Amino acid sequence: MKIDFVEIKTKIYKKKAIVISIITILFIILFSLLGIKAAEAYNKKLITAKIQNEYQNIELPNVQQNIIEENVNNIQEKEETTENVSINQIPVYSENAKKKMKEIYISDQKIAYLTFDDGPSQTVTPQILDLLKKENIKATFFVLGSRVKVNPDIVKREYEEGHYIANHGYTHEYSKIYKSVDNVISEYNKTEKEIRKAINVDEYESHLFRFPGGSNGGIYAKLKSKAKKELNKKNISFIDWNALTNDAAGANTKKKLIKNLKSTVKNKNSVVILMHDASNKILTYETLPDVIKYLREQGYSFDNFYTIMK
Repeated sequence: MKIDFVEIKTKIYKKKAIVISIITILFIILFSLLGIKAAEAYNKKLITAKIQNEYQNIELPNVQQNIIEENVNNIQEKEETTENVSINQIPVYSENAKKKMKEIYISDQKIAYLTFDDGPSQTVTPQILDLLKKENIKATFFVLGSRVKVNPDIVKREYEEGHYIANHGYTHEYSKIYKSVDNVISEYNKTEKEIRKAINVDEYESHLFRFPGGSNGGIYAKLKSKAKKELNKKNISFIDWNALTNDAAGANTKKKLIKNLKSTVKNKNSVVILMHDASNKILTYETLPDVIKYLREQGYSFDNFYTIMK
């Protein structure tokens, strides 16, 4: 029997070709599958990244986060309220306050009450406030209702910076205010109304009046005496001064103002110092640093009437 080697080789080549084709097809299928998986994984990664990025820009409802934010807001509100209570106080004319007012000039410690009458004014009062803030001193402003009405923003600043807002009547015109006891009360009430409007505190009541020209002497002495009794019935105290610079009585230089201050403060522990912040009292502001310096050198600390009216 004759063997046909050519035919055998042909069959072998055919089988190899088939095997190679099958292997090739299998590799193609395998790589296709791997490619699809890789593409899916890549697309999934892209989608995940996109979603994460989008969620970073979206404020999701988060109960815990909301609670934390609410607590933070509550703390801030409490801090603001505490600050407002400490600075923006409402005077209380208690029995203890009445007693302290009667004993205002009796003290074992050196205390100075800086008081300013006849304001507020646009030209002088803000400069005084700037200086008091710098020196960390709280003063008392005996305001005129007519001036409060035109300068409410300044009174609001006085109040918000912790100064005591007291009452000096509405007009400062003696012939009007001292025409009758009713006029004194009316001017007091009218000024209180303007103060409340300026500081936006409806329940504010200063309980403290300073008679224009002082509470004693002069041609209106009898009427003032009657007015004091009426004020007392309405829980309204009054205060004059026991030291002054004479900035409204002829002293026209720093030297004279300081000389008057020294002579009237001398040998007193508790001093209520009369000064003015009307528009023509720029010299008062210019001398105030020397006033403060002198009082500190003499061992005085500064206070206002909030420590009494509480």
